[in-house]
Amino acid sequence: MAVTTSQYKLGTSSLGEALFEALRTRIINGDIEPGEKVTELRVAQEYGVARPTAKSCLERLTSLGLLRRVAHKSAVVPRLTKAEIEDLYFSRSVFESTAVAFLAEKQLVTDEVVRAQEAMRLAEQHGEFTELVQADIRFHWGLVHGFGSERLSRMYEMISGEIHLTMGQYRAHRRTSISNVTSEHQAVIDAIASGDAATARLELERHIRLAKERVIAQLHQDGSAPDQVDADAG
Repeated sequence: MAVTTSQYKLGTSSLGEALFEALRTRIINGDIEPGEKVTELRVAQEYGVARPTAKSCLERLTSLGLLRRVAHKSAVVPRLTKAEIEDLYFSRSVFESTAVAFLAEKQLVTDEVVRAQEAMRLAEQHGEFTELVQADIRFHWGLVHGFGSERLSRMYEMISGEIHLTMGQYRAHRRTSISNVTSEHQAVIDAIASGDAATARLELERHIRLAKERVIAQLHQDGSAPDQVDADAG
């Protein structure tokens, strides 16, 4: 619903980055629902920013797959199909298994990965799924960043938005316990620390397979994704 004064407050980082993070979080957490329109005017009004700032943010979210736009239509939060989810998690496995094998060969558990796992432990203590999702996102980015390849990071960013979208949109983490998710990540860390590249790759691929299965199971339960994309959405 449109508002006449700014409804949401932004942090103290650069305005564009703060706006992006605020909208990204709302989309991932499901506060902006699949199929819901996100227009420049709406964003400008809700956050009290200029239209060009809102437009730049929407373009960035669209490039990452968190919004989808077709010609002459408003941007909307997409609802991924089963086929899209299968393809997304296959691509994710290719990127991340390469990274974990590299890290295991060097027995390198990065600080970013350690901090993310600590945040997951806290989420487990609090029973807080929102915290878990954010920590999970940081964990997997930590693996990719640890590879140290700017090109791999850029390519992973192309699918990262849709990965995060599935985490929040389908509430897949709630199909298991937080401790199970934490344990899956810990198995990857342990294999990297021991220098066992083959096991690190297997544990990572197992974790991604289980994550995909949880997403698809939730999708079927909700009946929330069509077999094909609605080209007229928005």
